[in-house]
Amino acid sequence: MDNKLFVDKNSTLDTYWRSIILLGRNVASYKFALARSILELDNNSSEILLDEIALPFAKNICAHLKTGDKQITSSSSQFLDYCKNFNHDEITEDELKEQTLKLGFKNVIDAFHNVAHAEVPRFFEDHRKASNSIVLTDNFYQLINIDKYQNLTHEVDARWSLWETAISLKINPHLLEISADKNSEVLYVVNKEKRRFPVTSSKYALSGYQKGKCFYCSIDISIKSGNENSCEVDHFFPETLKNHGFNHPQLNEIWNLVLSCRSCNHGIGGKHARIADIKFLYSLNNRNNFYIESHHPLRETILNQTGKSADSRVTFLQDFFDRAVSKIPSIKKWKPSELYGEQL
Repeated sequence: MDNKLFVDKNSTLDTYWRSIILLGRNVASYKFALARSILELDNNSSEILLDEIALPFAKNICAHLKTGDKQITSSSSQFLDYCKNFNHDEITEDELKEQTLKLGFKNVIDAFHNVAHAEVPRFFEDHRKASNSIVLTDNFYQLINIDKYQNLTHEVDARWSLWETAISLKINPHLLEISADKNSEVLYVVNKEKRRFPVTSSKYALSGYQKGKCFYCSIDISIKSGNENSCEVDHFFPETLKNHGFNHPQLNEIWNLVLSCRSCNHGIGGKHARIADIKFLYSLNNRNNFYIESHHPLRETILNQTGKSADSRVTFLQDFFDRAVSKIPSIKKWKPSELYGEQL
């Protein structure tokens, strides 16, 4: 599967935005910082002077430098040195802003909309030559008016955290082995000394690849707690399989976790501890393949958990499905009643 196919498969603005964040071969964290800064803008004008966005951009990087000292794959960066100096109170805000304007935007504005060697629809136009600014497009304003807009900042943070964890631990981002804690719903890594390092919320990491929708019924979901449409982390193959003699450690791994609306997860007629219909096994395989075929840091984790080739991953899931059904047999597998009618 080509990354470009993922971009073209569902040509909605939030999908294009997510492709920018999720599919890039990032050598530095600048794209994450720019995306977050644009999403946080509180500006009545579509024209954003670089002078105006420089400090928010730099401070987003400064904040991450406090927990992840490496924000670039190369050995050094003059701009990041200034950000570190600011964190150590060695330069002022004005000096940080000056250096950001001089060094911070050199490549990121040109590269922002490039995904898989192609350009996605633009969320801003580059007006640096005319007025040292960027101009937000209609695409951006349509993006922030969608119901799932609040998820986007969290998704940027999750991708950024996974990427910088790999860089900080001196691991290729594509070789980062991620585990999931079922109780805290947090993804973590284990270093060479066998110590756990929390990375990001599993909800934040999973949301982008489900395009902000319930895995089962495809309604819009929120990854923020307390909202009417707040989502829940669901085990595709239920944890209760352990009570039926299927005590497999992989039940709690990232390949088996999906985001579900509360109704599908445990509402009346919800999935609860049942086995989902085999049509959703195709969806799970596709979702996992999106991680693998993108340059997401979860790629290697899912490869190690489910198989190195597409055929071996299909075999892995089919075997898991067959064994699960043998433990929890039923004539009809579960489907959302809202879409398929009442289930037995």
